Amino acid sequence: MATTIRLARHGARKHPFYRIIVTDTRAPRDGRRLDQIGTYDPTRKPSHVTIEAEKLTFWLRRGARPSATVAHLIKRSGIVPAVTADSATAPVASADVGEAQT
Repeated sequence: MATTIRLARHGARKHPFYRIIVTDTRAPRDGRRLDQIGTYDPTRKPSHVTIEAEKLTFWLRRGARPSATVAHLIKRSGIVPAVTADSATAPVASADVGEAQT
């Protein structure tokens, strides 16, 4: 199952409030979710972002991909997860088995 970390809109009309959730990529925006890892309130000045770093790291290790907006919010909030997409999929160097022995 492919998972994504994205925003789910809540709040009243013209007063948005978002939850940062982990969900299946096929689920609708405000549909079923697997886990809630934070909140985003753009109406406050300055806007307020709350993210649970442990849950974020857990889901990133399991292969969840953040949406562009959530990736920007993570970067702006200053949370640097222990695992990044590059380090999780980095190839392992191996010895060349085709070398001739002398």
